[in-house]
Amino acid sequence: MSELCYIDRNLAAIRSRICAAEENSRDRFPERDGVLLLAAVKYADAEQLRYLTENLGIRDVGENRVQQMLEHWEALPNRDALRFHFIGTLQSNKVKYIIDKVTMIHSLDSLSLAKEIEKQAAKRSITVDVLAEINCGREENKSGLLPEEAEDFCLSLSDFPHLRLRGFMTMAPKCEKNEEYQKYFQETSQLCLDIWQKKLHNIGRPILSMGMSGSFEAAIEAGADVVRIGRSLFAH
Repeated sequence: MSELCYIDRNLAAIRSRICAAEENSRDRFPERDGVLLLAAVKYADAEQLRYLTENLGIRDVGENRVQQMLEHWEALPNRDALRFHFIGTLQSNKVKYIIDKVTMIHSLDSLSLAKEIEKQAAKRSITVDVLAEINCGREENKSGLLPEEAEDFCLSLSDFPHLRLRGFMTMAPKCEKNEEYQKYFQETSQLCLDIWQKKLHNIGRPILSMGMSGSFEAAIEAGADVVRIGRSLFAH
């Protein structure tokens, strides 16, 4: 496994940067209880994933594709010790394959998908944690709810007893500077807080899943609780 030691270095550097960003924003988010590093494994092979989870203590794995997640599920002997998060676009007809394997679905963006998650969760008598996906950049080629749709959508989820809305997920447009990323993340963070304070205050503090390899520091400084990092983790 020595040929994979670059992952050790990458992980140490990422954790150091996460800590620095947390420290820089601690006065603005004193209630935040640490930022979760979610390993986005879309481009990782089975050997890299096993090394990351067996040797480096990563327990939270972010999956973009249903078929790949199922392959990883079968290939990882320590899967029961891991928490799988689905972070990609999820088709309704694929929900049944992952519903009992995921800790959280980060990409809920339609009532039709909510209905299918509810249906499959009810069959298994489980409750599924979900994040509403927000299209913060209003990009036509991206999935997610427009910001102005978020409040009504969140309120409508009370009709689904086997879904537990935990917060928002967003992916910012490609930006050149941290300040540009922060604009999108701060808007999403404020939107989330406004909705929770006005309408959803009875369901706990919201979770914000924001930021990837090129933007996670800006996301943390805007209030992110979860950062989804893949490219920087596996680069060599």
